[in-house]
Amino acid sequence: MGALRLSFGILLLVALSASGKTFPFEAVRLTQADARSFPAIGFGDREAAPPWSSTTPSCRAWPGSHDWPSDPEWKQLNVSLGGALLRPSPAASACYQGDNYNETTCRWLLDESRRTHFWIEEPLSTLTQWPQGSTCPLALNAEGTCTRGGFPEYVVNATTVKHVQAAVNFARNRNIRLVIKNTGHDFGGRSMGAGSLSIWVHNLKDFEFIPEYTVGRYSGMAVRVGAGLESWEHFNHMAANNISVVAPGGGTVGAVGGWISVAGHGSLTSKYGLGADQVLSINVVTADGRFLTVDPNKHKDLWWALRGGGPSTFGVITSVILKAYPPISVTNGGLNFAVNPSLNNTPPSTDPNSLTDLASFWSGVSLAYRYCTNIIAAGGYCFSYIYPLGNNSFRFTSSQLIPNITAPAYRALLQPLYTQLSTLHNIPVTLPTTITSSLYAGNGRRTGSGDFPVNTRYRSRLFPARVWQNDTAWADVFDAIRAGVEEGGYNFHGIAYSPTTEIAGWPGADSAVNPAWRETALHAIFMEVVPVGLSAAQARAADARVQAYVDRWQALMPEAGAYMNEGDPAEPEWQARFYGEKYARLVEVKGRWDPWGVFWASTTVGSEGWEVVTEDGYPMGQNGRLCRVGKGV
Repeated sequence: MGALRLSFGILLLVALSASGKTFPFEAVRLTQADARSFPAIGFGDREAAPPWSSTTPSCRAWPGSHDWPSDPEWKQLNVSLGGALLRPSPAASACYQGDNYNETTCRWLLDESRRTHFWIEEPLSTLTQWPQGSTCPLALNAEGTCTRGGFPEYVVNATTVKHVQAAVNFARNRNIRLVIKNTGHDFGGRSMGAGSLSIWVHNLKDFEFIPEYTVGRYSGMAVRVGAGLESWEHFNHMAANNISVVAPGGGTVGAVGGWISVAGHGSLTSKYGLGADQVLSINVVTADGRFLTVDPNKHKDLWWALRGGGPSTFGVITSVILKAYPPISVTNGGLNFAVNPSLNNTPPSTDPNSLTDLASFWSGVSLAYRYCTNIIAAGGYCFSYIYPLGNNSFRFTSSQLIPNITAPAYRALLQPLYTQLSTLHNIPVTLPTTITSSLYAGNGRRTGSGDFPVNTRYRSRLFPARVWQNDTAWADVFDAIRAGVEEGGYNFHGIAYSPTTEIAGWPGADSAVNPAWRETALHAIFMEVVPVGLSAAQARAADARVQAYVDRWQALMPEAGAYMNEGDPAEPEWQARFYGEKYARLVEVKGRWDPWGVFWASTTVGSEGWEVVTEDGYPMGQNGRLCRVGKGV
């Protein structure tokens, strides 16, 4: 009889998965019996939650404070989690004298780890170091001591919904700061926090192809994606199932989760819209510890907010159902040229596209960006960088990707750009004679290696399409781009696409996505590498310097928004820039679904009431206690 029950249970899970309702890991859930045996993981009651008042703790619990859980409580939590509670040391501790010191490991981390998947599989690290506080930088023969800094105290390696629920409930009931981490692609420090409990969803990697799925006005192919699936894995599943799905371009970016929660852009943005526009259903654990399915028919306010309303603020997503499309072919061509006028008429390299005239270089770059509107109209996108190389030298690199276009049509569309660059601007570029296409999903052999922690910081704006329609407006905006590169010394990253409301379709057009996305033609970013070890004063001065160039953009385009995932966590007026006119409604949804304020991260909805109190005042650092504004210790 026991074997029969077991077989029936397995058949039930298979049936549920085949219908697209749940994954097996989502069927393992926290029960009231679990909560009775350990009340600290008991469920919350949103209706009975008291409002924040003067009697509410001013700060989250802190290691060593009177309200920090005792060691036996942490051990009991681990028992409830079946051993999923981790307390890892920072990876770079191998480089410091102490119990973890290992010179061989340190050298491997420095020299070899970038060719592996190590940093994506590491439960603490993110690919941007500065928010952690630089208390344990990776360095050979490192001096001083390695401390945890802004890294979490404990990590729950979530492989079931029960793990997520128990972690959320424990953090809420014991007043602990909670963070959510996936692959570590985090430029703003949202997935780290000193004195926190981290929910690591990286290993929720299930995937399911659903040949027929219907909800509301949508009927067609779909896929169910676990929250921890990386983009490279997503593409391999596409190839195996002969389909296409809108996905992040970066191979190790999480394919859902924080990507869709903010907006999510990629190479199909002009054809099918943003990542958030693809969502048909979401499974999520909310602040009370409940596991819900949210879709156009259920929990409509949360459904609206989870698509574009910000990550780590309304719940922990465990899986998502997305639209799927027939196989898509993509045609991609590169356009690159450089200038080094300081060398007079001597080519700066063997690059045949090198110039000696600075004016020609900048006029050519301007033309290339303006021509991107033609690529967008064809459903494609332009992906580009401008690099300052020093000594008044610069390099422009770009690619123009267009889906489902023939080689002759691609050549006909791009040839005028190359002709104008050559004849009007004296830039020696020619369109390649051979234009080839490939499947968007590739050959199914992608890998997820090659990431390494760096200190890159992003400041971005979504340039509205209206700028391209006026020569004077464009000239002013491009001058501001040039100034940031030429005077400021910042790398410029530009991605041209247009995810309009019409392209978003149903249900994407009605979501919490920042309205600025629907008017944009260029996602523009200034990038810099933050030196390790800056003092708080030096960091604030560096912030002010780059902000002056971003302010020039804002003055020319007051309506311009910004993409939070590639934006500045110290963004002034971040509510308007990241969320636009939808922020007030998002705050209302936040209040209904998380009256305790369980979910908090910098620049997420409702986060302005709290701050991280660091010892040195480093701007936007996460190496400090989370307290209500003005109530810090």
